[in-house]
Amino acid sequence: MDKIFYNQASSAKLGWTPDWFGCDEFDEKLIKSIKKWQSDNGINADGLCGPSTHRRIFTQRISNIDDYEPDNVVEKENASLVYRGNFIPINWSKVVLWSEDNGLEADTKNYRSYFEKRKINSFVNHWDVCLNSKSCARVLNNRGLSVHFLIDNDGTIYQLCDINHMCFHAGSKVNPTSIGVEISNAYYLKYQSWYVKNGFGERPLVENEVIHGSKMDPFTDFYPVQIDALKALWKSINENIGIPLETPLDSKGETLKSTHAKCARGTFKGFVSHYHITRKKIDCAGLDIKSLLSEIK
Repeated sequence: MDKIFYNQASSAKLGWTPDWFGCDEFDEKLIKSIKKWQSDNGINADGLCGPSTHRRIFTQRISNIDDYEPDNVVEKENASLVYRGNFIPINWSKVVLWSEDNGLEADTKNYRSYFEKRKINSFVNHWDVCLNSKSCARVLNNRGLSVHFLIDNDGTIYQLCDINHMCFHAGSKVNPTSIGVEISNAYYLKYQSWYVKNGFGERPLVENEVIHGSKMDPFTDFYPVQIDALKALWKSINENIGIPLETPLDSKGETLKSTHAKCARGTFKGFVSHYHITRKKIDCAGLDIKSLLSEIK
């Protein structure tokens, strides 16, 4: 592989420049600098700034910017989501549609519009490894990806396009029949100081979690207000679109912590984590979907 050409193409698509790695040109020096940064941050050191490396360094750069200002979201008494061009109710006051002030919108090139009613049977939960939903929206648009919803640190739910459209978030077998959400969480403990500095407080931690049979290092969890927003979103989706309040379970009847065959094929009906679809993913480790669905029921 021509690594110089790859990095040039990646830069054009994702919006990074060599100076992010302390370099001036697309050359062998840049490849070595990327390798060093990857090694220092626990990433496979191949010298290529692909999507994973870009998301990690983008989040790191944002954390060093001191001018973060949260959006002033106006709470609503009767908030709604949009499905097939119609409003559907949700019992949550902080909802922002893509067409509203401060709204976040998926690039129309990054999802497939449906005018007939789309068959929807699952809801896929992701974490974004970003510091806030606005950063996540930018990363997704740059990468040619999309989700229907984002949940920010303060529990604000952003809808990025009509639920009936097919977003690109979980693979070709799952996208046609699913809805996706990215819940803001930078994941790495080193970002706790950013959350404190910007008034959100320290995130809860997840420790001793096992996914795909492997024990994970401690990582940051979702804020309680994000979990409340997520439950409100699930409840609205269940009541208005009909996705059943079910999730993959293990032999003990608890939330499954590995892949599930029907999830991977896109035929499971219910609410799942990204790791239920593929062993390449670990989000949303620590999210006990079964218990949260029980609270909704």
